[in-house]
Amino acid sequence: MQRRESSTEPTVPLEPSTAPPESPTAPLGPPTTPAFRPGVAAVQRREPAARVVEPTPVATWPGAAPAPRPPLRYQLRQLTRGWEWTGLGALFAFVCWGIWAISERGEGFAVPVLAFVLVLLVAAGVFTLSRLLGRMLLERWLRRARRSAWPSHLATGAFLVAVGVEYLRRTTWIVDAVAWLRGLA
Repeated sequence: MQRRESSTEPTVPLEPSTAPPESPTAPLGPPTTPAFRPGVAAVQRREPAARVVEPTPVATWPGAAPAPRPPLRYQLRQLTRGWEWTGLGALFAFVCWGIWAISERGEGFAVPVLAFVLVLLVAAGVFTLSRLLGRMLLERWLRRARRSAWPSHLATGAFLVAVGVEYLRRTTWIVDAVAWLRGLA
């Protein structure tokens, strides 16, 4: 804020003939840029960031060279889209497996661990099979591009949830608790 100091002397406006001469090297007053406004900072506009262009499939004619494959980095990024479904299913299966493994009280812990590793390998096979099926159906038969792997992750997550439910069905105290709850209704 600017302060105005009051004085007892009246101010007299200068007449045009008594105004000081303007010097071309040192202008009086604020700079004369077109966007100057007192109290507002002059900000340069930034150019918009360059967008990442994803490769699009190129329609090929019979006998023409096949479309170039996208880079490996793009393919790996495409595989990670939708991983939440697989992660959620794996977490549920792990918790259910833990409940089952603790309630078994067997000779050792090696057999339940081996069983869970086998389940994870089968889940990886389900993911791979659903990716291959999607490639055959979408890319080759319908000639559409796949932009993510979420359907494959969803199928894998559903498989892992089904495995977790089966682990719970094989836990005797949970089966007894569910039967007791059904008896109340």
